[in-house]
Amino acid sequence: MKYRVLALQLVMLGINTFVLYAQGSIMNYEHKSLTKNTMDTNDNGFIVIAHRGARAYYPENTMAAFRAAIDFDAEMLELDVQLSKDNIPVIFHDTKLDKKTNGSGFVSDYTLEQLQELDAGSWFDEKFKGEKIPTLVELLEYARGRISVNIEIKTEAVKDVALYNSENSVEKQVVALIKALGMKSSVMVSSFDYRAVKRIKELDPEIYTALLYEKEQSNGLNPKELVDLYHVDAFNCSGRELNRKWLDILNHNEIPFFVYTINEATQMKKVIEAGAKGIFSDKPDLLKQVSDEMFPSKTE
Repeated sequence: MKYRVLALQLVMLGINTFVLYAQGSIMNYEHKSLTKNTMDTNDNGFIVIAHRGARAYYPENTMAAFRAAIDFDAEMLELDVQLSKDNIPVIFHDTKLDKKTNGSGFVSDYTLEQLQELDAGSWFDEKFKGEKIPTLVELLEYARGRISVNIEIKTEAVKDVALYNSENSVEKQVVALIKALGMKSSVMVSSFDYRAVKRIKELDPEIYTALLYEKEQSNGLNPKELVDLYHVDAFNCSGRELNRKWLDILNHNEIPFFVYTINEATQMKKVIEAGAKGIFSDKPDLLKQVSDEMFPSKTE
């Protein structure tokens, strides 16, 4: 753990030797590309996305859930990132620890060392006792060359302008890690906080970004208007929010869109037929089965 924290700190400080090491080692890997050109094609490039890992069967946002998703042949991991008290990007969904660990209180009130003393698995099932809260660097190092990743930046981690300008801001740390590990072609960054995706794109225009629709911030704008305003590459929304008007706008303007959280086969088929580029599911195994049935060429 001390090694990973040190490596992360080195990346944040821009140490060239670490960056060169990471960029060099990635050349030996192959992975599904998420560059804008490939994502904008219509070559049956549907993506099976494991929502917080295989969370229907494993404790969410843990390495056990992520490993299982890969075993289920998912094509992307979705995960939630926020900052520890000492400004380390960690993977955890809830603002508070109470429901998903044996701890209590806000994630942001704990240092990384304190967070990783907690049990993040027993709440789901005793057989997962001892599962830890992963760091983002730990997950990215594991995923590199194996699977694509959707990093959702939690609103709680997004700071005002003064704090954003700090090297410890979540956006700068996420971008630095993606670049240092050579993963720009296999990572999508999204957020319900529109400031975050805007900042990511400003920091590196080549990083693939997606807006997670949030009604209050949208001010009545439609998906195309939002995509244009925030210069993102894709539009993400819930299955409940997706409607015929939006579908017409998205498909007519060839805007890639991803839909969450779909766990029933019938709904999966409908969303795929509607033109979605990917679905977030707690059951990536079921989604993979449906996807393979609808796109048999993917399995040939």
